[in-house]
Amino acid sequence: QVQLVESGGRLVQAGGSLRLSCAASGRTFSSYAMGWFRQAPGKEREFVAATNQNGATTYYSDSVKGRFTISRDNAKNTVYLQMNSLKPEDTAVYYCAARASTGLYIRRTDYYVWGQGTQVTVSS
Repeated sequence: QVQLVESGGRLVQAGGSLRLSCAASGRTFSSYAMGWFRQAPGKEREFVAATNQNGATTYYSDSVKGRFTISRDNAKNTVYLQMNSLKPEDTAVYYCAARASTGLYIRRTDYYVWGQGTQVTVSS
């Protein structure tokens, strides 16, 4: 199965933008549905965005819809999360996750491969 490594998290001011990347090892990345989740201090890990195997279908949580965009480049074994109009409440550790299936998945328990996370901090 793939292994995932996130990058791109940093401190940014409210209203700014960031692009997170999740690089996957292995030659079967295109067979995985991918998702982004986040976890703020003292809170449960929550769904952010998901995409199917070829990137044609995406789904977002209401809290990020219209501000975040998930995309993938199967040739580069990478999934991205473009985050615009960032708010302090977006502060969290962001995780990418993978599941070797077709379709879209929004539950944490749907995924069985996880990265180590990358910290995003949005200052007011």
